[in-house]
Amino acid sequence: MTTFSKAVRNYEKLCREADVPEETVMAYLVELSQRDRYDLYANYSEEMPEELEKEFSAGMKRILNQEPMAHVLGYSWFYGYKMIVNEDVLIPRTETEELCVEILKRMDRWFSGYETIETADIGTGSGAIAITIAKEEPKVHMTATDISTDALRTAKENARVNEADITFLAGDMLEPLIEKNVKLDVLICNPPYIPQDEVMEKSVVDFEPHVALFGGSDGLYFYRRIFAGCDKVLKEKAFMAFEMGWNQREAMSRLVEETLPQAQYEILKDMNGKDRMLFVYFGLDMQEGE
Repeated sequence: MTTFSKAVRNYEKLCREADVPEETVMAYLVELSQRDRYDLYANYSEEMPEELEKEFSAGMKRILNQEPMAHVLGYSWFYGYKMIVNEDVLIPRTETEELCVEILKRMDRWFSGYETIETADIGTGSGAIAITIAKEEPKVHMTATDISTDALRTAKENARVNEADITFLAGDMLEPLIEKNVKLDVLICNPPYIPQDEVMEKSVVDFEPHVALFGGSDGLYFYRRIFAGCDKVLKEKAFMAFEMGWNQREAMSRLVEETLPQAQYEILKDMNGKDRMLFVYFGLDMQEGE
């Protein structure tokens, strides 16, 4: 058997050689140790239990082959909630937690007096955003849609595990909502926004669903579709919230101004100072509540 410290140093070296972030080693070991209720930090110089060592080594071999740690674990953490992830859904990103924060702020700002806030998450994937918003704001009635029945299966399981009350609808973008004549206060979408020809990391291209990544030649295909049909599902006073590519500010601004001239909008930066969030407002005074 080997000690915790020796195993960590060995795999950090292998990660550097394989161009995998070496901090992945400790992050993975911490998750495994928590699962086994083993106090890693208090026993860092001691020998690893045999079963833990076997599981750790097997998982690190997959990670060194560029497989995402979340797939090896079978789950990822998002906004404090444990989300099952697999090859059918995009692994929820930390940056997307910021989108949830900003959505919740705006719900408090404009809809605090509402008994129910009708909300939909379009292209829900793992269900991470829908579950987070539904759990964090009790007034929300959440509908989540996805064209992938496999993704919806995962999202439903995540909702069950996290005890989130969500209505799931299978279908393409806004179509299930239009069919059921749903009218929304808030429309949320983290669509595929990567241009089709952009070079991506192997861990993303080889292991995550392409349908959740690529958004046409310029990355804006799904925004165009939602902008074209949003009038069919939004109430008179409503807002839309999107994640977007960090380098799409100019193109996105032009698209909103051309297709939704009646709306107001703002693009927010994430904690890294990158343009990552788009909010579009209908019938709402952006000065109100400031």
